[in-house]
Amino acid sequence: MPELPTYLAFLVAVLGYQLSGPGPDMLLVISRGIGQGWRAALATATGCVFAGVIQIPLLAMGLASLVTSSPVAYGLLQLLGAAYLIAIGTQFLLMRKGAETTHTVTAKKGGLAGAFRQGMICNLTNPTALVFMLAVLPQFVHSSTGSPAMQFIVLGATMKATGLVILGAVALASGAVGRWLARNAGFLVWQERLAGAIMIAVGIKLLLAAIIPGRR
Repeated sequence: MPELPTYLAFLVAVLGYQLSGPGPDMLLVISRGIGQGWRAALATATGCVFAGVIQIPLLAMGLASLVTSSPVAYGLLQLLGAAYLIAIGTQFLLMRKGAETTHTVTAKKGGLAGAFRQGMICNLTNPTALVFMLAVLPQFVHSSTGSPAMQFIVLGATMKATGLVILGAVALASGAVGRWLARNAGFLVWQERLAGAIMIAVGIKLLLAAIIPGRR
């Protein structure tokens, strides 16, 4: 286990990173909240955090360095994440007015599972999150205080837990905005289109980061 001063220093660093500005995860949660309400947004946020179940063990075993040390693998991961977000955003933009009722039923039946899955994929295909974990976590791991693997797990779990709190708050806030927009029936489809535009914008940003060296 990390010592208390080390753990608190890590907590401050992580909160500073997570509150520094909206990344792909946060923007995806916002777009879900505006487009489909707080439940879908919260499911997306949970999916983003649940990606840690895969990331943290990989990091603890040292396999994450294999991806981040390879420019080809890093760029491929960015391209996959960009393509995924652009594809989802395009679907939202193409939402037809006549599909409002069908969409509502679908959201009730399977939309939450889909939102959870999209959040998880978004986080897993966002190399920035992996690089941050790889670059920062080792600075707070000391072999003299116990098992390095266990310290990685504790710190990684802490990072995901704080992420859930922040993304959860964003989900509830964006959901409130979505409800406000939904009071006018004519805004329903435009909510979806706004959500799609946000997703596409994030996807393009990731795409440019992968194509143009040094752009992050």
